[in-house]
Amino acid sequence: MTNFGQGMMIVLSSPSGAGKTTLTRMLSEKNDNFIISISHTTRTPRHNEVNGKDYFFVDKKEFQELIKNNCFIEHATVFNNLYGTMKEPVIKDLSKGKNVLFDIDWQGAEQIKKKKLDFKLITLFILPPSSKELKERLHNREKRDDVMIDERMSQFKNDILHWKDYDYVVINNELSDCYNQIQKIILSESKGLKCNYDEKKIEEKVIELIS
Repeated sequence: MTNFGQGMMIVLSSPSGAGKTTLTRMLSEKNDNFIISISHTTRTPRHNEVNGKDYFFVDKKEFQELIKNNCFIEHATVFNNLYGTMKEPVIKDLSKGKNVLFDIDWQGAEQIKKKKLDFKLITLFILPPSSKELKERLHNREKRDDVMIDERMSQFKNDILHWKDYDYVVINNELSDCYNQIQKIILSESKGLKCNYDEKKIEEKVIELIS
C-alpha cells in the first residue's frame, strides 16, 4: 500500500481483549509504510513486553512531567494507569509520508480528533464476536487473574458505547477477515473514497454485547 506526500493517522480502538493490538501489529508488519506509535505508560510490563518496543514504561512522576511540558498528542487514564502518545515523533513520521498507527482507547481517539491536525485521520473501532469470547481471550491473556478480568469486563460495556464516535466499526469474528476489512478501508480512504458498512448490523451487535 503506497501513499504520496503526508502520511495518515490510523486509530484502532476496542474494549480490552478485542484485538486492537494484534491487528495494529499485523498492519505494521505487512505494510512497509506503516509505523506504530509507541505509547508511554505507567503500568507494569506484562511478562512478554519489551520497553521501547511495546511501550515506554515510566513512573507517574515522569509521566506527569511530560504532561506538564505538553509533550503528548493524547493521554488518558485506563484501569488506574496512565497512557500517552508523544507528539513530536508522530508529527515527524507523518511529515515524512509515513502512516502512523495508534493503539489507543476512545479517550485518546477523542483527543486526537479535537486536535484537528493537518493530516488525514481514520478512526476504527473493533468489536469482539461475543462477550463470552472476549472473556476467554482475557482469561488467556491475563493468566487467570480473575480480579483483572472482572475489571476489564466491567469496563467493556462502557467502552463499546463509544462506537458511534468512530468512522468505521469492524467485528473481529475471525482475525484474518477482520484484518482484510481494515486493510480495505485504509486503502479506500487513501484514495479519498469512503467504505460503506452496515451501521444497523453494528448497532444490533452492540445491543447483543451489552445485554
